[in-house]
Amino acid sequence: MARGERMSPVDTTWLRMDRPNNPMVIVGVIKLTGPVDPNELARTLAERLLVYGRFSQKAVHVAGGMSWVDDTRFDITRHIHHVRLPGDAGDAELEQFVGELAATPLDHSIPLWQYHIVEDFEGGAAVVVRIHHAIADGIALIGVMLSLTDDLHGLDEPAADWTARSDDAKGDWWSGLFAPIGRVVKMGTKLSGRVLKSANGNGAGPVTKALGLVKDGAGIVGELAGLLFMANDSQTPLKGVPHGKKKVAWAEPLPLSEVKAVAHARNCSVNDVLMSCVAGAVNAYLSDLGEPTRGVEIRALIPVNLRSPGRHRELGNEFGIVTLVLPVGIDDPLDRLTEVQKRMDALKRSQQAGVTYGLLAALGYVPKIAQDALFGILLYRATAVMTNVPGPQMPLRIAGAEISQLTFWVPQSGDIGIGVSILSYNGKVQFGLITDAELVPEPRRVIAHFGPQFEKLLYLTLLDYAERAEDLANAEHAAHPKPRHRRRSTTTPASPPRRKATARTTPPA
Repeated sequence: MARGERMSPVDTTWLRMDRPNNPMVIVGVIKLTGPVDPNELARTLAERLLVYGRFSQKAVHVAGGMSWVDDTRFDITRHIHHVRLPGDAGDAELEQFVGELAATPLDHSIPLWQYHIVEDFEGGAAVVVRIHHAIADGIALIGVMLSLTDDLHGLDEPAADWTARSDDAKGDWWSGLFAPIGRVVKMGTKLSGRVLKSANGNGAGPVTKALGLVKDGAGIVGELAGLLFMANDSQTPLKGVPHGKKKVAWAEPLPLSEVKAVAHARNCSVNDVLMSCVAGAVNAYLSDLGEPTRGVEIRALIPVNLRSPGRHRELGNEFGIVTLVLPVGIDDPLDRLTEVQKRMDALKRSQQAGVTYGLLAALGYVPKIAQDALFGILLYRATAVMTNVPGPQMPLRIAGAEISQLTFWVPQSGDIGIGVSILSYNGKVQFGLITDAELVPEPRRVIAHFGPQFEKLLYLTLLDYAERAEDLANAEHAAHPKPRHRRRSTTTPASPPRRKATARTTPPA
């Protein structure tokens, strides 16, 4: 008899968010330097991935909800595929292949994941990963990825907890920013049972009761009301109804050390710098299209890790969502960074992440139609989903081949057609972009602006530093002037005047 495990309400919510034009699937690319034995790579991936029982289980409807049930006919060949791209394939061809996979729903009759090994790619190989969001969130999947590597496979604890804050106090990632909201986070599970009972009762509809319970449990009516009744963001070509065809692109990575240096010099966080670059890239793209940018703001939904330290390898979804309004319409890079920092600081003081986590848990128990109606209110007021995940800061290998690049794309919910992903690995920051082809047919035109936007911030920071150094030197000179010394003449000095000779008298005889 197949073994089963009850699916958590939050995972159930994400499972039911699948749409034909927006599959709820996390897509990633792992580039490996050659030479690579594709068969050995497939064996390694299978052996190490199947240590997690979830990857041999399928999602099954049961009385009162969903369960993970062992697939008694599990066949690894239905999950790991070998492909070759035509001709002398490079990034453009790989991006096209990944976009096609991103638009293809997973088969729900088997476990919800696939690996495609792209053989003989740029002298090595590439692995295209597709995992349904119901299995795990981004932080958990980075933990899964680390367990596949030769360097960290089999270790209970990695050499470093990459979810921890940076050694630079201003270089924090999203992880750990919302630690003081434990009470709000924990209420999600308690709410689930109460919502279930209310949904089965008479009177007010399940959505109304879910809202009331979340407000009562969290004690922060204002946060929830602000989420559900916030104003729409600006209408731009990036916003509309997605048609289902996907496009992906990635940018040249940025040196993490330089990003940290700018953050330190500007007294802001690494996140502030990166989010400001995203806003600047969208500004430049809209300008390229001839679209007005003055006053334009787009809202991004950002997942926030709520796991406690040391639990990064546990599967499932344990994150909330915050809403960041990007000041796209601010042209000056430094003014834009200042405004992003101001808005990010306000988010850190809020309890949005805990409220949305509790809401997601509650929605896992109400009917899907109610879930879509309630969560759709939030999704309608946003343009993009953005994820910022810190990865390991050391080179890693799989099946003896070194990982040269890690890129991933978050799924978009509802009618959102834009996804921005930021991942740090081995001292570099990688930007990835996924778009609906109807909204943004050429994502490379957007992502091409990420590097130049950062370079502007770097240039202005260095310029300010040089000006401040000069001002400091001038001030120091004015406060402590150096003593003046008499210059020596370079001409031969005049001979001293001769004394006049006096008449000598003859001494008496």
